[in-house]
Amino acid sequence: MTLHAMKEDDVRLLRNEIEMLMNERRQLLQVTGAAAVFVANLDTDSLPDEADTIDAAEMLAEQLNGLTEETLKDALESVRAELDPTA
Repeated sequence: MTLHAMKEDDVRLLRNEIEMLMNERRQLLQVTGAAAVFVANLDTDSLPDEADTIDAAEMLAEQLNGLTEETLKDALESVRAELDPTA
């Protein structure tokens, strides 16, 4: 195999890997956006009083709050949602 062919193979493999990562990012942004919309619309008073349920909701909210504003915006845009900025 020539050096040129090896470089072409490397470029092809890298291109495939980048494409796979971009698809995974898109899917993760959609999940994150859906979770953000869910949390934003969640009536915490309607949650069961079970500690596990409340802990899970708090964990999800904390993870969403830990995202950068840009990432959260991308996630919401991926599901075409907007949160009320006054909330």
